[in-house]
Amino acid sequence: MKVIYIAGPYRGPTNWAIEQNIRRAEELALEVWKLGHAAICPHANTRFFQGELPDENWLDGDLEIMRRCDAVLLTEDWEKSFGAREEFIHAIEIGVRVFETIEELKEFFK
Repeated sequence: MKVIYIAGPYRGPTNWAIEQNIRRAEELALEVWKLGHAAICPHANTRFFQGELPDENWLDGDLEIMRRCDAVLLTEDWEKSFGAREEFIHAIEIGVRVFETIEELKEFFK
């Protein structure tokens, strides 16, 4: 079983926008689980923590979690997120495989 990290936007202008970002990531995570892999969805891990610590703390922790994963799966809108762009760069730097679609992931790990 592979461990797949979900990367995509978290922040938003309203609590509802944040919740929508979390739900999109969770939907992708469920697809990963359905493929027989374990999904790490940092969006759900820190769902109600906004404002408790600086954003850098969350990103640093997420990057540490990513280092322990086999691959990264990006949400469709990942490029609009500063954090997801940093996660993408970090994954490339440390040699973690990055997938832009669930289909790519499925094909690679079949």
